[in-house]
Amino acid sequence: MRIDGQEESSNIEDRRGQRSRMPGGKGGGIIGLIILLVGAYYGVDLSGVVGTGDLSGSSSAQTSTLDSQQEAHLRKLAGVTLGSTEKVWSSYFAQHNAQYKPTTMVLYTGGTSTACGTGQAAMGPFYCPGDQKIYLDLSFYEDMKNKLGAAGDAAFAYVIAHEVGHHIQNLTGTLPKVHQAQQNAQSQAQANALSVKLELQADCYAGIWAKNAKDQNIFEAGDAELAISAAESVGDDRLQKRSQGYAVPDSFTHGSSEQRMQWFQRGFNSGDIKQCNTFAGTV
Repeated sequence: MRIDGQEESSNIEDRRGQRSRMPGGKGGGIIGLIILLVGAYYGVDLSGVVGTGDLSGSSSAQTSTLDSQQEAHLRKLAGVTLGSTEKVWSSYFAQHNAQYKPTTMVLYTGGTSTACGTGQAAMGPFYCPGDQKIYLDLSFYEDMKNKLGAAGDAAFAYVIAHEVGHHIQNLTGTLPKVHQAQQNAQSQAQANALSVKLELQADCYAGIWAKNAKDQNIFEAGDAELAISAAESVGDDRLQKRSQGYAVPDSFTHGSSEQRMQWFQRGFNSGDIKQCNTFAGTV
């Protein structure tokens, strides 16, 4: 990605290195990560469910695992990516006689407080509708590269654009409607299916951003493929097979690798939000 000379977003709250109350114990791996993310999206702290321990643990200053050069690069990458999404979605809202209210990205190290409960690096990046903020520990880049096999700046940018997609869903009313529908669902499988549609739509929105990043000459040759590969790497089937050796489709909350790639590509190829209606028909 070309990030030198690109405008960065000013909507960034930097909490890196601040003291935070971190839980004791160990997390529940990738499946635990998925559970935590689902809770975060809907304003429920599910850290106790996956055995992360007492959230009233000791307060300590958090230190990044990244070297200073890599940290600086990822900070700039995050700022440029967020700024690029603001241009894309400001234009879309303006076309519909509305003003885009940007999300704020909170950069933190280790853990931090959010309106959705305790944010932890093990959760990966997430969007909290309660305060309309995206939470990101830059060290997630290393997890993507080493644990998920999704390396490269464009892969990391895709994750940010996906979380911005959830902000768009919140602003347009999709997120609260889905939350209400999940509360009224007749089964957990039905609630999970709604979550999958929500996540795939956010992937499609990320694809729309990627198309604009290409048009803005931020994406270089091969970057679109890296972003698509990143979407594939976080499919529920792939994560579950890595964690437990098999996949349980009824428990999917984000969609299969194939679905995530398909919906990202749909947004990328069309650049049209009308093509991102995952709630019409089957996904």
